[in-house]
Amino acid sequence: MPARSHTRPVPPVHSGVEIRLPWWAIALPAIAFAALLLLLTGPTDAHAAADPGVVSQVLGLVRQVVLHDAG
Repeated sequence: MPARSHTRPVPPVHSGVEIRLPWWAIALPAIAFAALLLLLTGPTDAHAAADPGVVSQVLGLVRQVVLHDAG
């Protein structure tokens, strides 16, 4: 009786890597990062709050966008 030869299954050929993430896997870390950034760069005294710089203006716009999308 002849022995059967075992053939290896041929793996399917992929044209590239495809990773699908849910929307919250990107949104939650981005929101958390923005919130921590806003906490760390917040004004420390009244004088800094009266004279907003470019960074404060950009962070204020980011805050408006995040709060508008979340609500």
